[in-house]
Amino acid sequence: MKDLNGKNIIVTGASGGIGNSIIEKLNQVGANILATGTRIEKLNDLKKNYTNIKTLQFDISQNNEIEKFIENATKQLGGNLDCLVNNAGITQDNLAIRMSLQEWQKVIDINLTSTFLISKFAIKKMLKNKSGKIINITSVVGHTGNLGQANYTASKAGIVAMSKSLAIEYAKKNININCISPGFIKTAMTEKLDDKFKEAIISKIPSARLGEPDDIANAVLFLCSKQSSYINGETIHVNGGMYMA
Repeated sequence: MKDLNGKNIIVTGASGGIGNSIIEKLNQVGANILATGTRIEKLNDLKKNYTNIKTLQFDISQNNEIEKFIENATKQLGGNLDCLVNNAGITQDNLAIRMSLQEWQKVIDINLTSTFLISKFAIKKMLKNKSGKIINITSVVGHTGNLGQANYTASKAGIVAMSKSLAIEYAKKNININCISPGFIKTAMTEKLDDKFKEAIISKIPSARLGEPDDIANAVLFLCSKQSSYINGETIHVNGGMYMA
């Protein structure tokens, strides 16, 4: 991915397992990265570990501050924005009849509304450059549904539909907007699952294993690169065959 050398890329949710792997891969190909998240100690660790990286602590739930965040982030990168990776997201699981309005609204607000607003203001920057790429990280359960995750699945399915609409609106402006839909990936979250539940999940995966964060990062590299220039409004499913669209 030599064409990513020197490209300016914002990555949200950079301090988690998948985010960290995305940062590592982008750093390896020489991209200029602005990593953002809420945990300053994790961001400082990223700064120590990788060379081509800048960090900016930001809580994407602060919707009124997102335009300012994009402005500050692009300034740190030198004024231009080539690619945005929307990786940040949360879960607040509960069965539907027990799910509070607050649990529903918080997940929708952070996962869907904030992703829309970050994309909106990033697109404004990309229009000035006459090119750009946005990659939205969704989830397999946004396509299949999942027990106790009505809020989360709705937010992730909404990202897919939103991305298609944005892709239609800005394709002629040379802006590509796509999604990556991870299956069950080895992260701190999946490590907390008990063995029986983990075995039940693996039994549904034709590849018979959980994915690695690098599997997602490799797809991000592809969608950021020129090699994906004729792919728009699509979702790449990275799930070991658990869901086949």
